[in-house]
Amino acid sequence: MSVFAYTAVGRDGRQSTGTLSADSRSAAIAQVVGQGLHPVKVDEQKADAARKQAAPAAAGGRVSQKAVANFTRELANLLAGGVPLSRSLSLLKRESSNPAARALWVAVHDDVVGGTSLADSLAKWPATFSTVYIAMVRAGEAGGFLDVVLSQIAEFRTREQDLKGKVKAALVYPVILGIVATAVLIFLLTFFIPKFTPLFSQFGANLPFLTQVIIAASNFLKSYGIYAAVVLVVAIVALKRGIATDAGRRRLEMTFLQVPVLGQVMANFALVRFARMLGTLVGAGVPLVASLKVAREAIGNQVLADTVLHAIEQVQRGEALSRALASSPKLFPPSVVETIAVAEETGRLDKELVRVSVTYEGDLDRQLRLLVSVAEPMLLLVMAGLIGTVVIGMLLPIFNLQDVIK
Repeated sequence: MSVFAYTAVGRDGRQSTGTLSADSRSAAIAQVVGQGLHPVKVDEQKADAARKQAAPAAAGGRVSQKAVANFTRELANLLAGGVPLSRSLSLLKRESSNPAARALWVAVHDDVVGGTSLADSLAKWPATFSTVYIAMVRAGEAGGFLDVVLSQIAEFRTREQDLKGKVKAALVYPVILGIVATAVLIFLLTFFIPKFTPLFSQFGANLPFLTQVIIAASNFLKSYGIYAAVVLVVAIVALKRGIATDAGRRRLEMTFLQVPVLGQVMANFALVRFARMLGTLVGAGVPLVASLKVAREAIGNQVLADTVLHAIEQVQRGEALSRALASSPKLFPPSVVETIAVAEETGRLDKELVRVSVTYEGDLDRQLRLLVSVAEPMLLLVMAGLIGTVVIGMLLPIFNLQDVIK
């Protein structure tokens, strides 16, 4: 999407200038006309001009998500209080204490004052505002309820951060156990075992098979450990690049979804995000199809998002939402489909979707706790088993020392 600078004349004869984002010059002209203006000049900005426009925020550094959340909540409150959008943005840019955030709010304010829609202005900063955020703002502007949508975004982001925080907290202890186990094994193989190797070589007897394997592993790690580390780093980099591609990401997501417990947790996480977003948008008055398209972006799993895309096509053909979602049992269990069907009949779709998200968020929390409670003892057993095997393997020759001496 390119940035276009325009000069236009309003119905009152006053001339105005501004910038907007569009796929082509004709689309930019259509946007200007849609604002009730007569375009006089519409030109695509050069890369240098775009870089200059991006310079204020870049010079201040990265804008934190906390600053974005505060901006969203405060802007929603100002708009709900009847303050015009341009004045609200002016107040927020003056009150911001963070240099990076202030520079960004200044750029957004200047765009909006120049005639650019808020969604198009935010779309110029994809590193700060997600596609879901921009889509919701665009829907709010089109429907005339921007304050409601911004308030819902703020609430959604708060709940989303809480949910992500629970997931990260659940992963902390297992990750620490894995790092500790790896560090202990490396220490034993590179420092502890080499101290015993000369002693064993003096026995002149055949060592137990387990001891031979451990000594061989120790010698390999000492001789080729650096090369093994390089190969591991290269493999990680190659894996990240593979995941960065659409096909690689889909394969990884499909693999995770097939893991018995982990796959269900991932599906429930996606369901919570989808149901909350869809309920929020429908409750704000956004049309169902448009809400489905935005909520699909919030799923975060491309494999599951593809199933929703098929459901959106069915809804566009006149199919009921519950029947369309029933074709994706991995993401939408029968109980959820039945709940949505009843909600469609009673006209409570938005409220029931939010209720489903809250219910499954509680279930997800319990699943995470169960997953961690199972993973912790398993990791402890694996760690104890590996370390114990190494220790026993090194003690076996000592147990047989009496026979060797005889």
